[in-house]
Amino acid sequence: MDQSQGAPPLDYPIAAPSALDPPDEWARLRSECPVASIRLPSGDGAALLTRYDDVRQVLADPRFTRQLDADDAARLSDNASGGVFNSSMASALPQTGEGHRRWRLMVSKWFTAKRMAALRPRIEAMADELIDRMTANGQPADLKAALGFPLPVWVICDLLGVPDSDRDRFSYWSDALLNLTRYSDDAMRTAQAEFVEYMSGHVRDRRAGTGDDLLSELARATDGDGEPMTDRELVATGMGLLIAGHETTANMIGKMTAMLLADRRRWQRLLEDRSLVRTAVEEALRFDANSGFGMPRYLTEEAEVGGGTLQRGTTVVCSMAAANRDEDAFDEASDMVLGRSPNTHLAFGSGAHSCLGQSLARTELQTVLEVLLRRLPGLELDVEAADLERVEGLIVGGLRELPVRW
Repeated sequence: MDQSQGAPPLDYPIAAPSALDPPDEWARLRSECPVASIRLPSGDGAALLTRYDDVRQVLADPRFTRQLDADDAARLSDNASGGVFNSSMASALPQTGEGHRRWRLMVSKWFTAKRMAALRPRIEAMADELIDRMTANGQPADLKAALGFPLPVWVICDLLGVPDSDRDRFSYWSDALLNLTRYSDDAMRTAQAEFVEYMSGHVRDRRAGTGDDLLSELARATDGDGEPMTDRELVATGMGLLIAGHETTANMIGKMTAMLLADRRRWQRLLEDRSLVRTAVEEALRFDANSGFGMPRYLTEEAEVGGGTLQRGTTVVCSMAAANRDEDAFDEASDMVLGRSPNTHLAFGSGAHSCLGQSLARTELQTVLEVLLRRLPGLELDVEAADLERVEGLIVGGLRELPVRW
Protein backbone atom coordinates (compact mmCIF):
# COMPACT_ATOMS: atom_id res chain seq x y z
CA MET A 1 0.00 0.00 0.00
CA ASP A 2 1.28 3.49 -0.83
CA GLN A 3 2.22 5.14 2.45
CA SER A 4 3.28 8.45 0.82
CA GLN A 5 6.85 8.22 2.15
CA GLY A 6 5.87 6.84 5.54
CA ALA A 7 3.23 9.45 6.35
CA PRO A 8 0.72 8.41 9.04
CA PRO A 9 -2.71 7.28 7.88
CA LEU A 10 -5.25 9.95 7.08
CA ASP A 11 -8.32 10.18 9.29
CA TYR A 12 -11.32 9.20 7.18
CA PRO A 13 -13.72 10.65 6.12
CA ILE A 14 -11.40 13.52 5.12
CA ALA A 15 -12.45 17.00 6.22
CA ALA A 16 -13.52 19.47 3.53
CA PRO A 17 -13.43 23.28 3.58
CA SER A 18 -17.19 23.60 3.09
CA ALA A 19 -20.31 21.55 2.48
CA LEU A 20 -20.13 21.84 -1.32
CA ASP A 21 -16.35 21.81 -1.88
CA PRO A 22 -14.04 18.79 -2.12
CA PRO A 23 -11.29 18.15 0.42
CA ASP A 24 -8.03 19.78 -0.69
CA GLU A 25 -6.39 16.38 -0.12
CA TRP A 26 -8.16 14.69 -3.04
CA ALA A 27 -6.07 16.29 -5.78
CA ARG A 28 -2.81 15.47 -3.98
CA LEU A 29 -3.87 11.86 -3.40
CA ARG A 30 -4.83 11.35 -7.04
CA SER A 31 -1.48 12.79 -8.12
CA GLU A 32 0.88 11.38 -5.52
CA CYS A 33 -0.80 8.66 -3.47
CA PRO A 34 -3.51 6.81 -5.44
CA VAL A 35 -3.68 4.01 -2.84
CA ALA A 36 -3.59 5.81 0.49
CA SER A 37 -3.61 4.50 4.05
CA ILE A 38 -6.58 5.73 6.07
CA ARG A 39 -7.90 5.33 9.60
CA LEU A 40 -11.66 4.71 9.74
CA PRO A 41 -14.02 6.03 12.46
CA SER A 42 -13.59 2.64 14.18
CA GLY A 43 -9.81 3.16 14.41
CA ASP A 44 -9.16 0.32 11.94
CA GLY A 45 -6.99 0.83 8.86
CA ALA A 46 -8.03 0.62 5.21
CA ALA A 47 -6.91 1.69 1.75
CA LEU A 48 -8.47 4.67 -0.04
CA LEU A 49 -8.75 4.92 -3.83
CA THR A 50 -9.29 8.32 -5.46
CA ARG A 51 -8.42 7.87 -9.14
CA TYR A 52 -11.20 7.23 -11.65
CA ASP A 53 -9.57 4.23 -13.36
CA ASP A 54 -8.68 2.56 -10.05
CA VAL A 55 -12.16 3.01 -8.57
CA ARG A 56 -13.81 1.73 -11.73
CA GLN A 57 -11.45 -1.27 -11.80
CA VAL A 58 -12.12 -2.27 -8.20
CA LEU A 59 -15.90 -1.86 -8.40
CA ALA A 60 -15.95 -4.24 -11.38
CA ASP A 61 -13.46 -6.79 -9.96
CA PRO A 62 -15.17 -9.78 -8.23
CA ARG A 63 -12.14 -10.24 -5.96
CA PHE A 64 -13.19 -7.05 -4.19
CA THR A 65 -16.27 -8.27 -2.38
CA ARG A 66 -18.95 -6.99 -0.02
CA GLN A 67 -17.82 -9.51 2.61
CA LEU A 68 -17.39 -6.78 5.22
CA ASP A 69 -18.19 -9.12 8.08
CA ALA A 70 -15.04 -11.20 7.50
CA ASP A 71 -12.95 -11.72 10.63
CA ASP A 72 -10.10 -9.58 9.31
CA ALA A 73 -12.22 -6.93 7.57
CA ALA A 74 -11.93 -3.40 8.91
CA ARG A 75 -14.81 -2.19 11.04
CA LEU A 76 -16.23 0.92 9.42
CA SER A 77 -17.49 2.54 12.60
CA ASP A 78 -17.01 2.19 16.34
CA ASN A 79 -20.46 0.60 16.58
CA ALA A 80 -20.31 -3.17 16.86
CA SER A 81 -23.11 -3.57 14.33
CA GLY A 82 -21.14 -1.84 11.56
CA GLY A 83 -24.24 -0.11 10.28
CA VAL A 84 -26.03 -0.93 7.07
CA PHE A 85 -23.07 -2.76 5.51
CA ASN A 86 -23.32 -5.48 8.18
CA SER A 87 -27.09 -5.44 8.65
CA SER A 88 -29.52 -8.31 8.15
CA MET A 89 -30.05 -6.90 4.65
CA ALA A 90 -26.41 -7.51 3.78
CA SER A 91 -26.60 -11.15 4.93
CA ALA A 92 -30.09 -11.99 3.63
CA LEU A 93 -29.39 -11.11 0.03
CA PRO A 94 -26.79 -13.00 -2.03
CA GLN A 95 -23.80 -10.72 -2.53
CA THR A 96 -22.01 -12.53 -5.35
CA GLY A 97 -22.34 -15.13 -8.05
CA GLU A 98 -25.46 -16.66 -9.51
CA GLY A 99 -27.63 -15.88 -6.48
CA HIS A 100 -26.87 -12.19 -6.73
CA ARG A 101 -27.46 -12.19 -10.49
CA ARG A 102 -30.82 -13.93 -9.99
CA TRP A 103 -31.92 -11.40 -7.36
CA ARG A 104 -30.87 -8.38 -9.43
CA LEU A 105 -32.66 -9.74 -12.49
CA MET A 106 -35.92 -10.21 -10.60
CA VAL A 107 -35.83 -6.74 -9.03
CA SER A 108 -34.48 -4.88 -12.08
CA LYS A 109 -37.48 -5.98 -14.15
CA TRP A 110 -39.48 -3.49 -12.12
CA PHE A 111 -37.18 -0.50 -12.82
CA THR A 112 -37.86 -0.25 -16.54
CA ALA A 113 -37.94 2.97 -18.56
CA LYS A 114 -41.67 2.45 -19.10
CA ARG A 115 -42.38 2.17 -15.36
CA MET A 116 -40.20 5.16 -14.56
CA ALA A 117 -42.02 7.26 -17.15
CA ALA A 118 -45.32 6.20 -15.61
CA LEU A 119 -44.10 7.33 -12.18
CA ARG A 120 -43.25 10.88 -13.31
CA PRO A 121 -46.78 12.36 -12.98
CA ARG A 122 -47.10 10.92 -9.46
CA ILE A 123 -43.69 12.28 -8.41
CA GLU A 124 -44.53 15.65 -9.97
CA ALA A 125 -47.80 15.80 -8.03
CA MET A 126 -45.99 14.95 -4.78
CA ALA A 127 -43.42 17.69 -5.43
CA ASP A 128 -46.16 20.23 -6.19
CA GLU A 129 -47.98 19.32 -2.97
CA LEU A 130 -44.84 19.73 -0.88
CA ILE A 131 -43.98 23.07 -2.52
CA ASP A 132 -47.56 24.26 -1.89
CA ARG A 133 -47.07 23.52 1.81
CA MET A 134 -43.66 25.20 1.88
CA THR A 135 -44.78 28.39 0.19
CA ALA A 136 -47.92 28.59 2.35
CA ASN A 137 -45.68 28.68 5.44
CA GLY A 138 -43.74 31.65 4.08
CA GLN A 139 -40.11 32.39 3.48
CA PRO A 140 -37.31 31.73 4.13
CA ALA A 141 -37.73 27.97 4.27
CA ASP A 142 -35.58 24.89 4.61
CA LEU A 143 -35.87 23.20 1.22
CA LYS A 144 -34.35 19.99 2.55
CA ALA A 145 -36.95 19.59 5.29
CA ALA A 146 -39.84 20.83 3.15
CA LEU A 147 -39.13 18.96 -0.09
CA GLY A 148 -35.85 17.09 -0.32
CA PHE A 149 -36.34 14.81 2.68
CA PRO A 150 -40.06 13.92 2.48
CA LEU A 151 -40.38 13.40 -1.27
CA PRO A 152 -38.19 10.28 -1.71
CA VAL A 153 -39.70 8.50 1.28
CA TRP A 154 -43.18 9.23 -0.13
CA VAL A 155 -42.03 7.68 -3.40
CA ILE A 156 -40.50 4.61 -1.74
CA CYS A 157 -43.56 4.05 0.44
CA ASP A 158 -45.69 4.33 -2.69
CA LEU A 159 -43.52 1.75 -4.48
CA LEU A 160 -43.63 -0.67 -1.55
CA GLY A 161 -47.35 -0.25 -0.92
CA VAL A 162 -46.75 1.26 2.54
CA PRO A 163 -49.54 3.46 3.98
CA ASP A 164 -48.92 7.22 4.06
CA SER A 165 -49.32 7.16 7.84
CA ASP A 166 -46.08 5.14 8.19
CA ARG A 167 -43.84 7.54 6.22
CA ASP A 168 -42.28 9.11 9.32
CA ARG A 169 -41.30 5.72 10.71
CA PHE A 170 -39.60 4.83 7.43
CA SER A 171 -37.65 8.10 7.53
CA TYR A 172 -36.30 7.32 11.00
CA TRP A 173 -35.36 3.74 10.14
CA SER A 174 -33.50 4.92 7.05
CA ASP A 175 -31.55 7.48 9.07
CA ALA A 176 -30.59 5.02 11.80
CA LEU A 177 -29.51 2.25 9.43
CA LEU A 178 -27.14 4.61 7.59
CA ASN A 179 -25.38 5.55 10.83
CA LEU A 180 -21.62 5.76 11.26
CA THR A 181 -21.36 7.74 14.49
CA ARG A 182 -24.70 9.51 15.00
CA TYR A 183 -26.65 6.74 16.75
CA SER A 184 -25.70 4.29 19.48
CA ASP A 185 -25.34 0.61 18.68
CA ASP A 186 -28.51 -0.13 20.70
CA ALA A 187 -30.47 2.47 18.71
CA MET A 188 -29.32 0.97 15.43
CA ARG A 189 -30.20 -2.58 16.49
CA THR A 190 -33.60 -1.43 17.71
CA ALA A 191 -34.30 0.37 14.42
CA GLN A 192 -33.29 -2.68 12.43
CA ALA A 193 -35.45 -5.00 14.53
CA GLU A 194 -38.44 -2.65 14.24
CA PHE A 195 -38.02 -2.41 10.48
CA VAL A 196 -37.71 -6.19 10.04
CA GLU A 197 -40.79 -6.80 12.19
CA TYR A 198 -42.81 -4.21 10.26
CA MET A 199 -41.69 -5.43 6.84
CA SER A 200 -42.26 -9.09 7.72
CA GLY A 201 -45.91 -8.32 8.39
CA HIS A 202 -46.09 -6.15 5.30
CA VAL A 203 -44.65 -8.95 3.13
CA ARG A 204 -47.26 -11.41 4.49
CA ASP A 205 -49.97 -8.92 3.52
CA ARG A 206 -48.48 -8.49 0.06
CA ARG A 207 -48.40 -12.25 -0.54
CA ALA A 208 -52.05 -12.52 0.42
CA GLY A 209 -53.21 -9.57 -1.68
CA THR A 210 -53.43 -8.56 -5.33
CA GLY A 211 -51.61 -5.22 -5.19
CA ASP A 212 -49.62 -3.78 -8.05
CA ASP A 213 -46.79 -2.32 -5.95
CA LEU A 214 -43.22 -3.60 -6.21
CA LEU A 215 -43.32 -5.95 -3.21
CA SER A 216 -46.67 -7.44 -4.27
CA GLU A 217 -45.31 -8.19 -7.72
CA LEU A 218 -42.05 -9.63 -6.34
CA ALA A 219 -44.05 -11.79 -3.92
CA ARG A 220 -45.83 -13.37 -6.89
CA ALA A 221 -42.83 -13.50 -9.24
CA THR A 222 -40.47 -16.41 -9.85
CA ASP A 223 -37.01 -16.58 -11.38
CA GLY A 224 -36.01 -18.51 -14.49
CA ASP A 225 -36.07 -21.74 -12.51
CA GLY A 226 -39.54 -21.10 -11.14
CA GLU A 227 -38.27 -20.19 -7.66
CA PRO A 228 -39.94 -17.32 -5.78
CA MET A 229 -38.17 -14.98 -3.39
CA THR A 230 -38.24 -16.02 0.25
CA ASP A 231 -39.91 -13.79 2.84
CA ARG A 232 -36.47 -12.93 4.22
CA GLU A 233 -35.26 -11.85 0.78
CA LEU A 234 -38.37 -9.73 0.28
CA VAL A 235 -37.88 -8.01 3.65
CA ALA A 236 -34.22 -7.36 2.83
CA THR A 237 -35.20 -6.04 -0.60
CA GLY A 238 -37.61 -3.59 1.03
CA MET A 239 -34.89 -2.48 3.42
CA GLY A 240 -32.41 -2.06 0.59
CA LEU A 241 -34.80 0.02 -1.47
CA LEU A 242 -35.62 2.23 1.51
CA ILE A 243 -31.98 2.90 2.35
CA ALA A 244 -30.75 3.29 -1.22
CA GLY A 245 -33.83 5.14 -2.41
CA HIS A 246 -34.57 7.52 0.43
CA GLU A 247 -31.60 9.05 2.20
CA THR A 248 -29.30 9.27 -0.81
CA THR A 249 -31.90 10.87 -3.07
CA ALA A 250 -33.19 13.14 -0.30
CA ASN A 251 -29.72 14.52 0.26
CA MET A 252 -29.00 14.77 -3.46
CA ILE A 253 -32.08 16.94 -4.03
CA GLY A 254 -30.69 19.44 -1.52
CA LYS A 255 -27.12 19.28 -2.78
CA MET A 256 -28.13 19.56 -6.45
CA THR A 257 -30.27 22.62 -5.73
CA ALA A 258 -27.50 24.18 -3.63
CA MET A 259 -24.91 23.61 -6.36
CA LEU A 260 -27.14 25.27 -8.94
CA LEU A 261 -27.90 28.23 -6.68
CA ALA A 262 -24.34 28.68 -5.37
CA ASP A 263 -23.53 30.25 -8.74
CA ARG A 264 -26.91 31.56 -9.81
CA ARG A 265 -25.80 31.80 -13.45
CA ARG A 266 -26.32 28.03 -13.49
CA TRP A 267 -29.93 28.38 -12.32
CA GLN A 268 -30.55 31.16 -14.84
CA ARG A 269 -29.21 29.04 -17.67
CA LEU A 270 -31.64 26.25 -16.79
CA LEU A 271 -34.51 28.74 -16.68
CA GLU A 272 -33.59 29.80 -20.19
CA ASP A 273 -33.04 26.27 -21.52
CA ARG A 274 -35.06 23.52 -19.83
CA SER A 275 -33.60 20.95 -22.26
CA LEU A 276 -30.49 20.98 -20.06
CA VAL A 277 -32.29 19.45 -17.07
CA ARG A 278 -31.22 15.88 -17.84
CA THR A 279 -27.53 16.68 -18.33
CA ALA A 280 -27.59 19.11 -15.40
CA VAL A 281 -28.76 16.30 -13.10
CA GLU A 282 -25.97 14.03 -14.35
CA GLU A 283 -23.43 16.80 -13.82
CA ALA A 284 -24.71 17.44 -10.29
CA LEU A 285 -24.19 13.75 -9.57
CA ARG A 286 -20.63 13.93 -10.92
CA PHE A 287 -19.80 17.25 -9.27
CA ASP A 288 -21.08 16.23 -5.83
CA ALA A 289 -18.12 16.54 -3.47
CA ASN A 290 -20.21 15.60 -0.42
CA SER A 291 -21.47 12.14 -1.33
CA GLY A 292 -20.51 10.48 1.93
CA PHE A 293 -18.39 7.52 2.94
CA GLY A 294 -17.78 5.90 -0.44
CA MET A 295 -18.03 2.22 -1.36
CA PRO A 296 -16.15 -0.25 0.89
CA ARG A 297 -14.86 -3.54 -0.45
CA TYR A 298 -13.03 -6.52 1.09
CA LEU A 299 -10.24 -8.14 -0.92
CA THR A 300 -10.29 -11.95 -1.01
CA GLU A 301 -6.92 -12.40 -2.77
CA GLU A 302 -3.87 -10.35 -3.69
CA ALA A 303 -4.51 -7.78 -6.43
CA GLU A 304 -2.68 -5.08 -8.36
CA VAL A 305 -4.24 -1.63 -8.06
CA GLY A 306 -2.86 1.83 -8.77
CA GLY A 307 0.60 0.55 -9.62
CA GLY A 308 0.96 -1.35 -6.33
CA THR A 309 -0.08 -4.58 -4.66
CA LEU A 310 -2.92 -4.93 -2.16
CA GLN A 311 -2.82 -7.96 0.13
CA ARG A 312 -5.63 -10.38 0.76
CA GLY A 313 -7.80 -9.19 3.67
CA THR A 314 -7.41 -5.50 2.83
CA THR A 315 -10.51 -3.34 3.21
CA VAL A 316 -10.66 -0.81 0.38
CA VAL A 317 -12.76 2.34 0.28
CA CYS A 318 -13.59 3.57 -3.22
CA SER A 319 -14.23 7.32 -3.27
CA MET A 320 -16.49 7.75 -6.28
CA ALA A 321 -16.74 11.49 -5.54
CA ALA A 322 -12.96 11.92 -5.69
CA ALA A 323 -12.82 9.80 -8.85
CA ASN A 324 -15.50 11.97 -10.43
CA ARG A 325 -13.17 15.00 -10.04
CA ASP A 326 -10.27 13.24 -11.82
CA GLU A 327 -8.88 15.53 -14.54
CA ASP A 328 -7.62 12.48 -16.44
CA ALA A 329 -11.22 11.26 -16.81
CA PHE A 330 -13.16 14.52 -17.24
CA ASP A 331 -12.26 17.73 -19.06
CA GLU A 332 -12.72 20.73 -16.79
CA ALA A 333 -13.35 18.31 -13.93
CA SER A 334 -13.32 21.08 -11.32
CA ASP A 335 -16.06 23.03 -13.14
CA MET A 336 -19.79 22.29 -13.21
CA VAL A 337 -20.60 21.98 -16.91
CA LEU A 338 -24.38 21.74 -17.20
CA GLY A 339 -24.39 20.40 -20.75
CA ARG A 340 -21.61 17.82 -20.22
CA SER A 341 -22.14 14.83 -22.51
CA PRO A 342 -21.12 12.07 -22.37
CA ASN A 343 -20.83 11.96 -18.60
CA THR A 344 -19.53 8.61 -17.40
CA HIS A 345 -19.52 9.48 -13.69
CA LEU A 346 -19.37 6.83 -10.99
CA ALA A 347 -22.00 8.28 -8.64
CA PHE A 348 -24.06 5.10 -8.95
CA GLY A 349 -21.06 2.79 -8.80
CA SER A 350 -20.01 0.39 -11.55
CA GLY A 351 -20.06 -3.30 -12.34
CA ALA A 352 -22.28 -6.00 -10.84
CA HIS A 353 -23.18 -3.91 -7.80
CA SER A 354 -24.02 -0.63 -9.50
CA CYS A 355 -27.08 1.04 -7.98
CA LEU A 356 -30.17 -0.94 -8.92
CA GLY A 357 -32.47 2.04 -8.43
CA GLN A 358 -30.48 4.59 -10.40
CA SER A 359 -33.26 5.00 -12.97
CA LEU A 360 -35.65 5.88 -10.13
CA ALA A 361 -33.17 8.34 -8.61
CA ARG A 362 -32.68 10.03 -11.98
CA THR A 363 -36.43 10.24 -12.50
CA GLU A 364 -36.93 11.86 -9.09
CA LEU A 365 -34.07 14.34 -9.50
CA GLN A 366 -35.11 15.38 -13.00
CA THR A 367 -38.76 15.74 -12.00
CA VAL A 368 -37.98 17.75 -8.85
CA LEU A 369 -35.68 20.09 -10.78
CA GLU A 370 -38.31 20.64 -13.47
CA VAL A 371 -40.96 21.41 -10.82
CA LEU A 372 -38.67 23.83 -8.96
CA LEU A 373 -37.83 25.70 -12.15
CA ARG A 374 -41.54 25.94 -13.01
CA ARG A 375 -42.85 26.82 -9.56
CA LEU A 376 -40.01 28.88 -8.06
CA PRO A 377 -38.01 30.57 -10.84
CA GLY A 378 -36.80 33.21 -8.37
CA LEU A 379 -35.36 30.61 -5.99
CA GLU A 380 -32.13 31.64 -4.25
CA LEU A 381 -30.05 30.69 -1.22
CA ASP A 382 -30.89 32.54 1.99
CA VAL A 383 -27.31 32.10 3.25
CA GLU A 384 -23.90 32.21 1.62
CA ALA A 385 -23.00 28.90 0.00
CA ALA A 386 -19.86 28.75 2.15
CA ASP A 387 -22.06 28.84 5.27
CA LEU A 388 -24.02 25.69 4.41
CA GLU A 389 -23.23 22.86 6.84
CA ARG A 390 -22.62 19.18 6.13
CA VAL A 391 -24.53 16.32 7.69
CA GLU A 392 -22.16 14.43 9.96
CA GLY A 393 -22.16 10.87 11.26
CA LEU A 394 -24.00 9.15 8.40
CA ILE A 395 -22.71 6.98 5.55
CA VAL A 396 -24.30 9.30 2.98
CA GLY A 397 -23.34 12.95 2.61
CA GLY A 398 -25.73 15.86 2.64
CA LEU A 399 -26.60 19.29 4.00
CA ARG A 400 -27.98 19.86 7.48
CA GLU A 401 -30.45 22.30 5.97
CA LEU A 402 -30.93 24.32 2.80
CA PRO A 403 -32.30 27.82 3.63
CA VAL A 404 -33.91 29.40 0.54
CA ARG A 405 -36.04 32.32 -0.56
CA TRP A 406 -38.07 32.76 -3.71
